[in-house]
Amino acid sequence: MTVLTLSTSSAAALRADAVVVGVAKGAKSPVVAAGAEAVDKAFGGKLAAVLETLGATGAEGEVTKLPSASGLKAPVVLAVGLGEVPAKGDGYDAETLRRAAGVASRALSGSKKGAFALPIGSAADADAVAEGALLGAYAYDKGNGNGKNAKDKKNNGPLAEVALVGTKPRDKEYKAAADRATALVAEVNRARDLINTPSNVLTPAAFAAEAVAAAKEHGLKTEVLDEKALKKGGYGGILGVGQGSDAPPRLVRIAYTHPKAEKTLALIGKGITYDSGGISLKPAGHNETMKCDMSGAAAVFATVVAAAKLGLRVNLTGWLALAENMPSGSATRPGDVLSMYGGKTVEVLNTDAEGRLVLADAITRAGEEKPDAIVDVATLTGAMVLALGNRTFGIMSNDEAFRTTLHEIAEEAGEQSWPMPLPSDLRKSIDSPVADLANMGERMGGGLVAGIFLKEFVADGITWGHLDIAGPAFNESGPFGYTPKGGTGSAVRTLVRLAERAADGDLG
Repeated sequence: MTVLTLSTSSAAALRADAVVVGVAKGAKSPVVAAGAEAVDKAFGGKLAAVLETLGATGAEGEVTKLPSASGLKAPVVLAVGLGEVPAKGDGYDAETLRRAAGVASRALSGSKKGAFALPIGSAADADAVAEGALLGAYAYDKGNGNGKNAKDKKNNGPLAEVALVGTKPRDKEYKAAADRATALVAEVNRARDLINTPSNVLTPAAFAAEAVAAAKEHGLKTEVLDEKALKKGGYGGILGVGQGSDAPPRLVRIAYTHPKAEKTLALIGKGITYDSGGISLKPAGHNETMKCDMSGAAAVFATVVAAAKLGLRVNLTGWLALAENMPSGSATRPGDVLSMYGGKTVEVLNTDAEGRLVLADAITRAGEEKPDAIVDVATLTGAMVLALGNRTFGIMSNDEAFRTTLHEIAEEAGEQSWPMPLPSDLRKSIDSPVADLANMGERMGGGLVAGIFLKEFVADGITWGHLDIAGPAFNESGPFGYTPKGGTGSAVRTLVRLAERAADGDLG
């Protein structure tokens, strides 16, 4: 992973491949942002004019490269757009800094060192710039024996070192910010790597093995239920989804505990390592990216490890509901009835609505431990993508205040989200004449119907939230900001922020 350093050096004095400065949209012309004073001085105070001559406007995400002036140690100046100049007295918000740093980091791919002289006036600003730069420096290492090597001629690798200029390495707040950003991004990247791994490599058993290995490294406790244990325990949802595949399912419990914790959270991740749709086969054009259907489980796994790295004063239990959904002679058929963990029965009307089945088993099991709150994360419905687009996830809950808290936390973390309702009138649509409920209901509002289905498996008295990350979990278009093409690690930052809030006793 890219190395992060804090430096007291000025932007002019630090040796690097490039020095990164911010430029904003002024009323009539671009304005050089704070942090770049030494660079502007080297240009005789005319850096903004030079950038304007080169076509720079200061628009968000814009990148302009130019040769350095005399007096700068770095041979290149990279100006990144910050958008509108903030109101007098206000600084740039955290997400603006994250995105700008991510754009710059991507633009410096293949370089050894970038000196980031963006507007950093506090430890919080340093955290945002560090997070964005490290997130933007991600590259998936495809050298796993099953594809191209990451060091081929078309991939020079990510920026090797990010140096934050004008910071305070010995200041406790700055050091804590740097440590947090490093730990957090390492786990976002863990999730991204898992999501990008081909399904023939990352089977349910292989995913479980990854969790066990990480648990040993970070002092976590794990329990892995294989297909025999799942059958003995009555986990009909997970077994029903996985029974059509030669790669059998798993349920993984991975737990972090803190001796002074006062709150316990249960996080549940949908882990469909490949989703063909089963007997209700997906049409051509909808299968190619379905290795990403385990993004929820990847996010949960990464969050638990991040909490351990950060030493958060909270108990965190992650449940990874892992299965491969394939069509075969042994696959669950539309019309079959499954007996779920806990005893409820479900009529399967569509085998491509499988994520809610594995989550339901895990939600019921997690509820037996009586956590303070349960949050499940899943690439659950195409309906949510239709409703909110490719960059925003939906939030549902059985508690309006908790739903609001989750939305606030996601915004704090820099992840786009939107609160969604659970209309009671849609509940009737999942009634079944042969089971307690069906796994499909009304087509219109299908994302909400899926949430209503999951709510049926939440034990009385437990606060529950549901994040449908089907849109932002996998980026099929080009990279933007600090977001790469492919697996994004969506929801990790939100869940870690939730764990931090819980550690502070603030769950809303």
